Formats: sequence, structure tokens, C-alpha cells
Amino acid sequence: MNAALLDDLSARLKALLQSAPAQDLDKNIKALVTGVFARMDLVTREEFDIQRSVLDRTRAQLEALQARVDELERQRGG
Repeated sequence: MNAALLDDLSARLKALLQSAPAQDLDKNIKALVTGVFARMDLVTREEFDIQRSVLDRTRAQLEALQARVDELERQRGG
């Protein structure tokens, strides 16, 4: 086959696929999913990680305070 004919056929198929309904369907699905996620009350991974870090520090402080209370109660009662 002629290389020019193959190039022309390839270009025509590419143009056909780009204008096909499947391309529009893909765009519409992406827009729909993006809209659904936008309406959900979601947080970013960065926000999640920050809150997890705060929670970890708070938990460590709570455990230290609990240990201190336990020690004071032991001293007072014993």
C-alpha cells in the first residue's frame, strides 16, 4: 500500500474518532463525576493529614495527662 494512502486513512480515522459520540460521552461523564464530588463535603488529602497529625498530638497529650493523674492518685491514696 501507498504510505500517503495509509497516512490519509489514519488521519481520517483519527478525525472520526475525535468527533464520535464516545468522546462527548467521556466529557459528560467526567463533568458529572466532578459535579458529584464538588457537592460532597470532602476534604483534601492534605487537610486530612493535618487533622490526623493534630489528633495524634492530642492523643499523646491525653495519654500523658492520664498517666500524670494516675500517678497523683496513687501518691495521694497510697
